[in-house]
Amino acid sequence: MTEPLLSIQDLRTYFHTSAGVARSVDGVSFDVGAGEMLGIVGESGCGKSVTALSILRLIQPPGRIEPGSHIIFEGKDLATVSEEDIRGVRGNRISMIFQEPMSALNPVFNVGDQVAEVARIHEGLSKKAAFARAVETLALTGIPAPAERAKEYPHQLSGGMRQRVLIAMALMMKPALIIADEPTTALDVTIQAQILDLLRDLQSRFNTSVLMITHDLGVIAETTSRVIVMYAGEVVEESPVEGLFAAAHHPYTEGLMHAMPQIGHERDRLNVIPGTVPAPTDWPHGCRFRDRCPYSWELCGRDHPPLYQIGVGHVSRCHLAIEPERRNHPHPPLVVQQGVAVA
Repeated sequence: MTEPLLSIQDLRTYFHTSAGVARSVDGVSFDVGAGEMLGIVGESGCGKSVTALSILRLIQPPGRIEPGSHIIFEGKDLATVSEEDIRGVRGNRISMIFQEPMSALNPVFNVGDQVAEVARIHEGLSKKAAFARAVETLALTGIPAPAERAKEYPHQLSGGMRQRVLIAMALMMKPALIIADEPTTALDVTIQAQILDLLRDLQSRFNTSVLMITHDLGVIAETTSRVIVMYAGEVVEESPVEGLFAAAHHPYTEGLMHAMPQIGHERDRLNVIPGTVPAPTDWPHGCRFRDRCPYSWELCGRDHPPLYQIGVGHVSRCHLAIEPERRNHPHPPLVVQQGVAVA
């Protein structure tokens, strides 16, 4: 087998606060292959964006990547390289598309100069040469009249245009890996589809690996070949996309699937997963999903589940893997509210 482009091994990113240690990312491991489009999905607070920021060492105090974490990229451990070395990787070999295009762009510089800055920093190009390449890259993203748009400021562009500018910025150095953190969150449905089509096209054209981070399973289904489901700071399921949608194993993934609106199914309201994600300063003992799970039993409160092998390329952090018959007897989840357990 070929070596993965990126290998995350036991990544732990903790925030040391006055309220305690928030274990936002707590032992996450996964690989991204060359030219692969991998998805990470989960609700807010699961640790997916912190995972993305950790890859580029963009975690600010009181957060830190804990000793023993490994982020192996092109033969180097980004968790331990010098600050100078990681600056050479950011925007060059690994680029990131942030989720808020208005706040990610500087309002006082035109968009062409902002895209060009990447090449000026990493290749030392002149201002004129870098701006010319920026116009070429903006054209790749489908922005009409790119030479004119490059002279405009972020507030003069629509949300979809600003998102294309961020994609152009990520593509400037033709990186090996692009991390797309909720790239369609602030866009309407039509523009979302255009941006996703663009990312797929560019990934195919340049054979760039893409790590797609989202809370939207629809985005995962449309764009990725493999998906990682995160909950409470850890990976709870990993599978090829087709296998996950055909037969999700973890009850949390099941809940996410059932919460999706479905064409042709009339119902008064969407299904929800009861309860909330526990606080990262106090993850529950045993399975972290047990208080919200309709199948939990005493083993779930006693033993933290490992990642069980379910099928080819499919793993799940759920004890149902060894006692599958319990899936036939669901019960109302035991939800903890203000320290009191209620059904």
